[in-house]
Amino acid sequence: MNQPDTPLLEVSDMIVGYGRIRALHGISLQVRRGELVTLLGANGAGKSTTMRALSGLLPLGGGRIVFDGNDISHVKAHDRVNLGMVQVPEGRGVFPGMTVQENLDMGCYARTFASKGEYAERLDWVFELFPRLAERRSQVGGTMSGGEQQMLAIGRALMARPRLLMMDEPSMGLAPMVIAQIFRIIAEINAQGTTILLVEQNAQQALRRTDRAYILETGEITRTGTGAELLADPAIKHAYLGVG
Repeated sequence: MNQPDTPLLEVSDMIVGYGRIRALHGISLQVRRGELVTLLGANGAGKSTTMRALSGLLPLGGGRIVFDGNDISHVKAHDRVNLGMVQVPEGRGVFPGMTVQENLDMGCYARTFASKGEYAERLDWVFELFPRLAERRSQVGGTMSGGEQQMLAIGRALMARPRLLMMDEPSMGLAPMVIAQIFRIIAEINAQGTTILLVEQNAQQALRRTDRAYILETGEITRTGTGAELLADPAIKHAYLGVG
C-alpha cells in the first residue's frame, strides 16, 4: 500500500437527500494519491448514496467534491468518468447478454485508447489479474458465477484506466473463499498504483488491507483511522466483527 501526501479526492461537508429525507449529513473525507481508503458501514448507513453522489448520479444538497484540485460538484457523471473517476457498481452490473470480451470493451467506451497497442497492453493486464476472464472471454456474462461476474465488473472498470477506482460492496453475495480472492486482487491493483475508494461492510477483509478507513453511521462519519487502528478498536470489533 502506498502513502502519498496529495489528496486526489477531497469531499467537504457533503449533503445528499432523497426528496425531504436527508441521507448524508455533511460528510467529509479524503483519498490521497495511491491510497486504498475504505468507507465502512452497516446496511442503510449511506455508503451507496455516497458512491452515487461521488459518481455524479445524485445531486448534492450542500458541500463540494474536489477531484485533482478541481471542483466537480456539478460535473455530469460521464464527464467524471472522462476525468478518471470510475465506479464498480453494487450488484456488479454485468451486461448479461454480452460476452466477457464485449463487457470489457464497454469499459473503454468513454475513455478511448491512443493506439491498439495501448489497448492490448491494458487488456493483457486485466487478464493477468483475472486469468479466469481470459479463459472465458467468449462466454456470455449472464452465465457466469457471482465471483466471476465481480471479476468481470472490476476488469471492465480497469479498462477505463481509472485514476480513482470506486468500488461499491465488491464482497456482496459472494462465498468467503471468493471474497478473500477478490480482496487480494484489490490489494494488488492498489499496489500497482491505482488509487482506490472502497465501500464495504465486510470489516475483517477491508480493514486488513486498507491504508485508512472512515466509519459511516446513519449518514455521518463517526470515526476515522488506519486499518490497524480500527481493527484493534473494541467498539469496531463489537459492531462489525461480532467480537466482545
